[in-house]
Amino acid sequence: QIQLRESGGGSVQPGESLRLSCTAPEFISNRCALAWYRQAAGKQLEWVSTIYSNGETSYARSVKARFTVSKDQAESAVLLQMDDLEPEDTARYTCHLQGGPTCDGWGQGTQVTVTS
Repeated sequence: QIQLRESGGGSVQPGESLRLSCTAPEFISNRCALAWYRQAAGKQLEWVSTIYSNGETSYARSVKARFTVSKDQAESAVLLQMDDLEPEDTARYTCHLQGGPTCDGWGQGTQVTVTS
């Protein structure tokens, strides 16, 4: 299984922004899809967004219009820009490489806390 690495989490106030990064060279080289998930304390894992190898993206209804997923080819990473953050966005965010036998990997996650 491929080991991914997330970064960019932190603690912010409501309405502020954060940008998460998931280092995943295989996303480009193996033409994988990459999904972001989050898990709040005491809750189930929740899908957030997916970017596909052709550039298409999809979002959970709860984050659509506030979050943007994109690829940073120069850094071999996938970015999750999170704007207008809400306390309900507080969770540990994890990226998952998916789409076939050469596209299987998870990161360890990065914590995002939104509190006033």
